[in-house]
Amino acid sequence: MTELVTIDRHGATAIVTLNRPEAMNALSAPLKSQLARAVDSLEADADIRVMILTGAGEKAFTAGLDLKELGGNADGPAIAITTDDPVKSISRFSGPVIGAINGVAITGGFEIALACDVLIGTPNTRFADTHARVGILPGWGLSQKLTRLLGPSRAKEVSLTGNFISAEQALQWGLINHIVAPDALLETALQLASDMQSCVPETLVAYKALMDDGYAQTYGDGLHLEAKRSGAANSQVDGQAIEARRENIRQRGQNQK
Repeated sequence: MTELVTIDRHGATAIVTLNRPEAMNALSAPLKSQLARAVDSLEADADIRVMILTGAGEKAFTAGLDLKELGGNADGPAIAITTDDPVKSISRFSGPVIGAINGVAITGGFEIALACDVLIGTPNTRFADTHARVGILPGWGLSQKLTRLLGPSRAKEVSLTGNFISAEQALQWGLINHIVAPDALLETALQLASDMQSCVPETLVAYKALMDDGYAQTYGDGLHLEAKRSGAANSQVDGQAIEARRENIRQRGQNQK
């Protein structure tokens, strides 16, 4: 049986690959199930601190739900959207998730890309929301995330036309952080993961959670949440440990010059 989701470990980083290149890594039910199991296994592995999510091949990160599979499903898209929700699966990994977007990310694939914490693209990277074109509404958060990331006007242009966003446009709009050559995509993602691993492990997880939880609230409530959590966490920190870490940071800065 073909592995529809593969895991490659590089020290404390795991590369998770959606592995249906012949179908543009479309999200079949078995693939979504394997993705959920893969993420849960990595979350349970104390040695893995950062996850990189990418797609096999050069054409697609993922083209979204498998439309051929939907065509043979009497229950229609509703079951496909709610079963093994891949965005919820990805969210169960508490460390940073880097999306290495190797090609097109369409509709449900766009939603999976936005479930990642940091996105790196190539000149081949393109995004599109075609929900309205095919006659369904998003169920994995796209309508809410896109308006917050792009603003309502840009988000409506993207979603109510179904037009593609190029890599250059995505970079300009802040959807992706970097554009690199295709053969440098995973190398760049691994280097970024290595930089993240220079952080204190428990703080890396706590800081990501603080940003995500605060972003889901009003600005004032987010500030209150930060004060509450920082007060509880920082009171437990050892001063000597902080100074030792600062010295390591200074040494790291000197080595990078």
